[in-house]
Amino acid sequence: MARPARVSPDVILAAAAREFAERGFAGARVDRIARRARVNKAMLYYHFTSKQALYRTLLRRMFTLAAERLQAIASLDRPPAEKVDLAIAGVAAFIQEHTIFPAIMLREVAEGGAHLDRETLKALAAVPAAVAGIVQEGVVSGAFRAVDPVFAYFSMLAPILFYLAGAPIRKELSHLHVLDMRALSTAAFVQQLQESARRSLVRDGAAVAKATR
Repeated sequence: MARPARVSPDVILAAAAREFAERGFAGARVDRIARRARVNKAMLYYHFTSKQALYRTLLRRMFTLAAERLQAIASLDRPPAEKVDLAIAGVAAFIQEHTIFPAIMLREVAEGGAHLDRETLKALAAVPAAVAGIVQEGVVSGAFRAVDPVFAYFSMLAPILFYLAGAPIRKELSHLHVLDMRALSTAAFVQQLQESARRSLVRDGAAVAKATR
């Protein structure tokens, strides 16, 4: 009997991302992931030993990609305020490129990180660490007031996750004429968040010149 042709793990991960985003970890089914990826379950288990292993691999990959983008921004020879702008825009762009990320992440937050092992948490921690490093650089240089870098990370970047995750709700609110949000755009939201971050971080409380992009 001929062995089934191998398929790239990336194809399986992409199928798994859709399944986990739609149904969460508990509701996701390996057989549905296999069908989405057009492989049999034996081939899926050849690459990933369990649903848990598949889920954690997916999360680690997303966290690692996001962290690498932010680390690249942190390494730039730019003023801290400009790096903050770039970090906010970079996270927004990342989420728009990986549209399943908000649903998966918010489900995991709601479940208290129940499915995150040490290695996955280490991958996750690299994201706030990169942003906190940018803020700390600004504090040390005197460009920013004394703030907790990790608190600054949450105040700047958590809103992006919630704003983009709420897109279907905003659309329905507008459709039902409950609240017209059709004029809102991600670009405008990102710009406002950048401006708010600069005001909250600047040392003397004065407006920081808008970073050149």
